[in-house]
Amino acid sequence: MVPFVDGGSGMAGRVEGMGVVVTGATKGLGRETALLLAEEGARVVGTGRDEADGRRLEADARGLPGEVAFVAGDVRREEEVAAAVAACRARFGRLDAMVANAGILGPEGPLHETTLEGWDEVNDVNLKGCFLCVKHALIAMLDQDTGGSIVTVGSILSLTADPFISAYTATKTGVLGLTRAVAVDYAARGIRANCVLPGDMETPMIQAYFAGQPDPAAARAEMEGAYPVRRLAHPREVAGAILYLVSAESRYVNGTHLLVDGALTAKTY
Repeated sequence: MVPFVDGGSGMAGRVEGMGVVVTGATKGLGRETALLLAEEGARVVGTGRDEADGRRLEADARGLPGEVAFVAGDVRREEEVAAAVAACRARFGRLDAMVANAGILGPEGPLHETTLEGWDEVNDVNLKGCFLCVKHALIAMLDQDTGGSIVTVGSILSLTADPFISAYTATKTGVLGLTRAVAVDYAARGIRANCVLPGDMETPMIQAYFAGQPDPAAARAEMEGAYPVRRLAHPREVAGAILYLVSAESRYVNGTHLLVDGALTAKTY
């Protein structure tokens, strides 16, 4: 197994001066994305529900070429999503990119045992929340008439399925479909929309999953063994893909998905 080593992006200033909103920015992939964008010169509004983690994110971004400002918010509430976008425009003068990252795993188990409450919870965060982020990013970008980049975070389960997480799979499939539709509808206005599809990552979500198993070490070994690279992704490795899609380097990339899964979905067995 080759371990993850953070060698940096190698190209400083790729998003210098851009105004970006990152949701779910206090933990995991969202946190790494906010920090990486700031390292590359972006001015980021990071949102999330945990105030203490948000303030730590701000502190950790101090001294970087860009900036991270935390705004408490819940993607399930439209007024709070709109407020995060407004805060980015007020503080940094513009919104150039939206990274709709916030998500939860939701209920696990057979679909026929899934409660309506559990189904609604994961849909409210993963799909409705994504819709609200994309909607208000579009409103701002159309008002500015300067185009922009929308990056949604799906999953390998946007294309495939795992046992007993039907609600999560359905929402992540929906995120990819929404992204494609936005790309088609707004391309003529200079707005791009693309979806990153990560595999399993070393995040609090996956750590909580392992902790909930009868044998956490065995569960981790089984999951890692399914990947040709024999390890899970570090969130920074997925954040690099998001950075590319936010940046002008991907200016002709629109309406597609980018798998970041260590070749998991490339194999049959």
